[in-house]
Amino acid sequence: MAGCEPSAAEPAVASGRSAARRGAGALVGLLSAAVALGVGEIVAGFVRPVSAPVIAVGNRFILLTPESVKRWATSTFGTSDKQVLVGGVYLLLAVFAVVIGTVALRRLAYGLAGVGLFGAIGVYSSVTTNAGRASDAIPTIVATLFALAVMTVLVRTAGTDTEVASRSAGPLADRRGFLQASAAAAGLAAVAGFGGRATQRARFDVARQRAQIALPAPVAPAPLGAVDLGRSGVPWVTPNSDFYRIDTALSVPQISPKTWTLRIHGMLDREITLTYDQLLARPLIERWITLCCVSNEVGGDLIGNARFLGAPFAELLREAGVHAGADQLLMRSSDGMSIGAPTAVVMDGRDALVAVGMNGVPLPVEHGFPARIVVPGLYGYTSACKWVVDIEATTFRSQQAYWVRGGWQPYPPIALESRIDTPTGGQVLPVGAAVAIAGVAWDQHVGVSAVQVQVDQGQWVTARLAAVPSTDTWRQWVLPWTPPRAGAYTLRVRAIDASGTPQSSQRRPPFPGAASGLHTITVRAR
Repeated sequence: MAGCEPSAAEPAVASGRSAARRGAGALVGLLSAAVALGVGEIVAGFVRPVSAPVIAVGNRFILLTPESVKRWATSTFGTSDKQVLVGGVYLLLAVFAVVIGTVALRRLAYGLAGVGLFGAIGVYSSVTTNAGRASDAIPTIVATLFALAVMTVLVRTAGTDTEVASRSAGPLADRRGFLQASAAAAGLAAVAGFGGRATQRARFDVARQRAQIALPAPVAPAPLGAVDLGRSGVPWVTPNSDFYRIDTALSVPQISPKTWTLRIHGMLDREITLTYDQLLARPLIERWITLCCVSNEVGGDLIGNARFLGAPFAELLREAGVHAGADQLLMRSSDGMSIGAPTAVVMDGRDALVAVGMNGVPLPVEHGFPARIVVPGLYGYTSACKWVVDIEATTFRSQQAYWVRGGWQPYPPIALESRIDTPTGGQVLPVGAAVAIAGVAWDQHVGVSAVQVQVDQGQWVTARLAAVPSTDTWRQWVLPWTPPRAGAYTLRVRAIDASGTPQSSQRRPPFPGAASGLHTITVRAR
């Protein structure tokens, strides 16, 4: 009968209801996840910041990530790699939340199982990451329970597919109730999230304690800094706020100087434990030191120069009586990172420091406060342990540090490098007007004796070098040049070390020991 045939409007109504249900499912999942994250943050404020679910999962993800992916992330994102990783965790969580929310509207038990699975991943991550504690699982457990409760309430307010099909009021069983419950969940997520961050700052942030520290005067002040040429494109001193930072700490460790201790043990005559006050009471020296990341590409910016204040590392080892067979100093930070430095390098007379100050102030929190290790002439991954709490005299054969386990060489020497900072690649220069080609060169603890610049395929021309206080810093260089005609020019730079050996022109990526090659840019004149 014609009256029994479905009207043309019925499929459209069914389609609209289906879309509304999918939207409601996505909202259920996202709100459940948001509440979980917010509650996790506020509970972490009473445990410790690193126990927050997203940080715990992110830290575990770092440990599981193949070394090739880590190298790609560092090369692609540089010092923003941590923000990208955390953003990626949030994105994956959002996608997962939408899926389980949609499933939950069809079968609540399946949605709850999805929440439980994600909670299990969070608990596993929190207790198995570097320096993880059993108590770190508490925020994730509480967050998971809240997510289960919120999902249950929202799904029951929305109603089941069977219930909706039997009603003509709309796609949800109780639209007003569902919207009210959703608004309450959103409010809970926001209050818990912002409140959690505020609680973490109030209970764990050590910025105020750091600001109250008055560093003692060094017994050996740093020599005067280099004469800044003023045209190198970068200053002689890298401001603390601009100093590069490469590490695996998604949540910057907050260590009170009142409770910090440094334990030195292992293959020694005697174990030493220092408090922060005892470290400050030792004779401190101040030195200009350039630090460089082994991941730095040719022409890269993962390098900085600063004035560090600290206790001579070698003196501590002599007091402890380090054994002749201990060829590695395995250093550990508070977040479980391990870095291995060769004992012989630390003991050979260079100014290796247990540093407490940087550019005249206590170490910035993100750069290792209360204390870190600085060893001139070694890449950061083999020496520059931030937030250091433990040093073990051991051997390279018996233990491998974190980055070495990933395939990096145990202790490659710093490679002779140079960089053009000005002009920049692609810059347009005026024909016939004098410009400065300038930059920096470095070969820490060896020294740079000359820098040469080549325009197109012409002769190498020697640049003027700035004076430096020691071989442990970079050197600024500058060469006046006037573009004689309009067109493109290729500029290339190379450094020559203290023994007269020129920088290698062979192009090589950073892994597994250091990048090599000549920094080359193209500019145009018109």
